[in-house]
Amino acid sequence: MHQHNHQEASWGRRLVATMVMNLVIPVVQICGGVIAGSMALISDALHNLSDFTSVLISYVALRLSRRGPTFRQTFGYKRLEVMGALVNVVLLYGVGVYIAVEGWQRLQNPEPIQGPLVVGIALFGFAGNAVSTLMLRTGARVNLNMRAAFLHMLTDTLTSLGVAVLGLIWIFRPWYWLDPVVSWIIVAMIFYGGWDILKRTFNILMNATPPGMDLQAIQKEVEAIDGIEEIHHLHVWNLSAEQVALAAHIIVPDQMLSRVDELAAKVREVLLCRFGIDHPTLQFETKAYEDTALLCRPNNKHN
Repeated sequence: MHQHNHQEASWGRRLVATMVMNLVIPVVQICGGVIAGSMALISDALHNLSDFTSVLISYVALRLSRRGPTFRQTFGYKRLEVMGALVNVVLLYGVGVYIAVEGWQRLQNPEPIQGPLVVGIALFGFAGNAVSTLMLRTGARVNLNMRAAFLHMLTDTLTSLGVAVLGLIWIFRPWYWLDPVVSWIIVAMIFYGGWDILKRTFNILMNATPPGMDLQAIQKEVEAIDGIEEIHHLHVWNLSAEQVALAAHIIVPDQMLSRVDELAAKVREVLLCRFGIDHPTLQFETKAYEDTALLCRPNNKHN
């Protein structure tokens, strides 16, 4: 627990540093984009500015998620990180639509662009985004919210590099039609990068079975424990991006409660070691009071 709190504190500091850079970089890029006349550079700036907002959301969600459970929020606030990741994607998609529309207008009416200025400012953005990406890389491996921020920064880093290359082309060739085309490439990267996070956050908010979790394998492992007759009405879902919960009914022979406690400990050990389930809720029964299907069917008797 101490190590986890230390990790979150480190992630928080890195998010703050990333926020500062993502406020400075787009301001410089927007000014430069207006002067140079490059929609691609302005698009990159707006992408960076949306990252400032998204990283701010990530930071606030990370801080609030540390709060413990309350009588009203019995699971705590860990899912705020998931909500933060969802808001980040929505913001990114909104920016993407705006860039696509502006790119179309530029394609209809191409304007001269100052290549050297575009190169200098794009390389400035590339350096800042690369540093931010490296700072967020570790947390992105284990935290969905940090992963959202990391993907934002990685996309920005590649985008800034692409805009710099574009500026080099404009120094030697007046191919100004590339400006809206590169803007659309940025939009494609935005939508592609956000889609996986959008799917994962949707599944978590829907209490869907986590990817790679095999319910029939859980059934087989639990029912293989000596003293367990059957498991049914099984639910497995993510409490947050890192925590996995389980609820199930387990049928056992009629016996002393102390023996049931021993069985419960064995079941929890199997669930944690084999499947990474760290928050199981087990209801033991000596006989099924309803049907014994593995999945809980909705009761439609009153419909």
